[in-house]
Amino acid sequence: MTGPTPAAPADGALDHVVINVLRRMDGAADLFAVLGFRLTPRGHHSLGSINHLMMTAGPYLELVGVPEMGPQRQDVLDSPFGLNGLVVASRDADATHARLAAAGLAAGPPVVFSRPVTVDGRTEQAQFRTVRVPAGRFPAGRLYHCEHLTPDLVWRLEWLDHPNGFSGIDALTIESPAPEADASLYAAAIGAPAEAAGAGFTIRVGETRIVIVPGPAARFAALGLHFRGLDALEARAAALPEATWVRHGPDAADLTLPAFDLHLACRAAL
Repeated sequence: MTGPTPAAPADGALDHVVINVLRRMDGAADLFAVLGFRLTPRGHHSLGSINHLMMTAGPYLELVGVPEMGPQRQDVLDSPFGLNGLVVASRDADATHARLAAAGLAAGPPVVFSRPVTVDGRTEQAQFRTVRVPAGRFPAGRLYHCEHLTPDLVWRLEWLDHPNGFSGIDALTIESPAPEADASLYAAAIGAPAEAAGAGFTIRVGETRIVIVPGPAARFAALGLHFRGLDALEARAAALPEATWVRHGPDAADLTLPAFDLHLACRAAL
């Protein structure tokens, strides 16, 4: 794939969404690869977690889990299985920490961590600073902010070309038994207004919508993804017994992956 090298999202935009697979990384990585996503090589974080990324020119998807041996990251072990991480881009973790404090959200201080990345035959350290809001304030899943210190080791052209045409993240739907109160909390944490939309609320995070709707329990319920077209993904999903694919016309479909408690609303990019 050729073109200008992409960069980290702007401050306050969506950085990435996390799927927690705990100790089932091999099965999750195999499933997403068969579905036609191009996964980055497995990463090993200094905090005790492992990951694969599915990159776009903007926000990306992350599979995160814990290794079989060695240190195991406790916040990953304690967080919900499946879709569970909403990560907002920060260009200055210290400024983000100060903003959250001013908004009444007692976020912890910025945490620095890294993982080795091998590109062009050399190994370097991808480095990050994250600011995490208290987990108890957002029971649906983790919400945190991420400053990329080495974005050139994350957004690389060779990782953007997906066989299934994956090209972006459209929306994250969050169910809540108290959607109005939760919408205010998410708006304060993200730094963007919540707008009433039917029985729920919508918050714009860059080009992505965070949609908070009524539900019996707090959870990240569905993720909307963009593809260049749906035919390539359909051919792969329809051949997998562990996937359920329902087409809703030429430009929309639902993909369900029960083994990882995932509902993906798939749309053809306009």
